[in-house]
Amino acid sequence: MDEEARRHSSSFGAAATAYAAHRPDYARAAARWALEPAPGTRVLDVGAGTGKLTAVLAQVSGNVTAVEPDREMLAELRRSLPDVRALTGSAEAVPLPDASVDAVLAGNAMHWFDMAVAGPELARVLTPDGVLAGLWNVVDDRVDWVAGLAAVSGSAAIGPRDTPASWRVATAGMHLPDSGTPRFGSPEQAEFPHGQRRTADSLVATLATRAGMLVMPQRERRETLDRIRAYLGSRPETADGEFTLPMLTCVLRVRRR
Repeated sequence: MDEEARRHSSSFGAAATAYAAHRPDYARAAARWALEPAPGTRVLDVGAGTGKLTAVLAQVSGNVTAVEPDREMLAELRRSLPDVRALTGSAEAVPLPDASVDAVLAGNAMHWFDMAVAGPELARVLTPDGVLAGLWNVVDDRVDWVAGLAAVSGSAAIGPRDTPASWRVATAGMHLPDSGTPRFGSPEQAEFPHGQRRTADSLVATLATRAGMLVMPQRERRETLDRIRAYLGSRPETADGEFTLPMLTCVLRVRRR
């Protein structure tokens, strides 16, 4: 991971409370599809953040362990999900025994992993035929006003992997272990409708938790958020009261051989 990526990936802790309040959960159908080939029910959520995916997995599988490297993010997860086993660790150093889980999932996190290190480590904790899957929430820019939002927001707020077409390209294998190794099979992609109830103010707050926004100089960040707020105020779909932000939960999965 280069220095810029490291700076982005480590930016979330300072905004952990806002992240927990404003980031969306994940489509349950997407989590079920990710887990469908798993040989059992033991699930690891790695890079779990404040537990947005963890909470969904707890409902879908009921047997979840969360692993997160950031202290502030982990504290939010433990506060909101006190019954979930939550450990300090990372995709590159998982504090679990060999072959101890049937599936490893990551929500909006796999692009931060150093897969040269994380791939063998995640293979280590998976059982044979276990599943490795990344889930990403993306905005559906096939909807006209969402496409406009993406255009005015800039790549710091809505960037690579944040719309369906860019997600398909960016995750076509880039963030999973090499399928030519004996550890994992060929990747599969799927997309599931999702949405988040927002107001203009709460959507601005959501976009403010993106890594690119968190590391942006304060003046530029304020100007970007003001531009987004003005756009939302100009659109009939978003100017008054609550609305649904059209989204997809996109999944990339492979099976351990």
